[in-house]
Amino acid sequence: MQNDEWVNLPQIWAELGIPADYAARRGLMPQPEATELIRIGKTGDGRELLLTPSAATAWEQMYETAATGGIALQVVSAFRGILRQAEIIRSKLARGEAIDAILAVNAAPGYSEHHTGRALDLNTPGCVPLAGQFAETAAFRWLTGHAARFGFRLSFPRGNPHGFAFEPWHWCWTETNAPAQS
Repeated sequence: MQNDEWVNLPQIWAELGIPADYAARRGLMPQPEATELIRIGKTGDGRELLLTPSAATAWEQMYETAATGGIALQVVSAFRGILRQAEIIRSKLARGEAIDAILAVNAAPGYSEHHTGRALDLNTPGCVPLAGQFAETAAFRWLTGHAARFGFRLSFPRGNPHGFAFEPWHWCWTETNAPAQS
């Protein structure tokens, strides 16, 4: 857990109204919080963007390669812990969104790839962040053709088995997808 905090997931889930069978029904595995993170930048509102060292190295290489090819990538979100995930859902509930609608676009606390410090939500200039229109950009086309070379995969394509909405902006680095180091 981040900062050695003890998190009572059943209590958080009950508070948020997340069904007890959520993970099993959606075929999701628990996602552990990263313990070693490094800073890769800041958001426009000053929040630090953090990734694991390996994911950060792969991101830097992918970012530079894309930029060399004229593709501008921007990080909207990276690591977020279980408690931050709960805050996001709590905020959406307070705005009147239904839990089922929220869980179509946000994983329940404990199940977000962002917890691992390997997931990125990306954008490009001129595009609304975290919007489907990202799929129509040159940046998305570039990522689709090149991200795997750097170990990144699109986590939630159309029709994904986990029941999440298509998220063209959400890419996750995995060691199994990473190129061999020489």
